[in-house]
Order: sequence, then C-alpha cells, then structure tokens
Amino acid sequence: MENVLVSSARLPAPVSTKQRWIGRALSGLVAAFLLFDGAIKLVPIAPVIEACHRLGFPAELARHLGVLLIGCTVLHLIPRTRLVGALLVTAYLGGATAIHVRVGDPFWFPPIVGVILWAGFCLREPRLRALLEAPSPA
Repeated sequence: MENVLVSSARLPAPVSTKQRWIGRALSGLVAAFLLFDGAIKLVPIAPVIEACHRLGFPAELARHLGVLLIGCTVLHLIPRTRLVGALLVTAYLGGATAIHVRVGDPFWFPPIVGVILWAGFCLREPRLRALLEAPSPA
C-alpha cells in the first residue's frame, strides 16, 4: 500500500546563490537594526527615556524591552531556532505597532521591518517558501 502523505508531499525548490545572499543581506540589515535598537534601550540615554514617556511607559521598562528584543533577535540568528526567533520578533513588532497606533504616532515602520525580516527568511529557507506557496491544482 502506498503512503499517500509521502508521495503527495512537495519537495522544496532549491535556493539559488543569489536568493540566499539577498536573503542574508535582508536578514542582516534587520538583525543589525534590531540589535542596535535593543542595545540603546539597555543604556539610559535621553532619547530612549523621552520615547518611553511619550509612549506612556516608565523609563525603567526600556531595559527589559531591550533584553527581550536582543534575545528574540539572537534566537532568529541561530539556525536551529530561526523560526521561533522570527515569530517572537514578529510578536514584538506587532506590540510596537499597537503602541504607536494607540498614541497616534506613524505606525508603518515596525510592519515594514517585519516584512523585510520574513522576506529575508523566505529567500534563505526553501522549506518555508514551499509551505507558503499556493498548492498547484491537481
């Protein structure tokens, strides 16, 4: 008897060298920005404190948010935990978007960072692309 699940499974298309490098560049840009953003939250500098007050958070919370952001970004950079890290960074960016909407600030930047993060991830990971592609009609 033939295993229907195995025989009907789609094999992921191989990733070209160009796609892999574009994906790495996009992911590297996003990771560098997120690590920088997390790092400046660890140090109590005036712009971070002002941003916390403008967004309605106590300034002491900035350090915790910085640790959280750095941790999620590092998880995304480790190959074995890349998917979990991408999901956690997406959740963080979703919270940032909600906060900016709540206070009436422009909210377009966190979603764009998330889209670039996932675009870079999809370009590097053929299994993710295969999962997201629409199935071909039978």
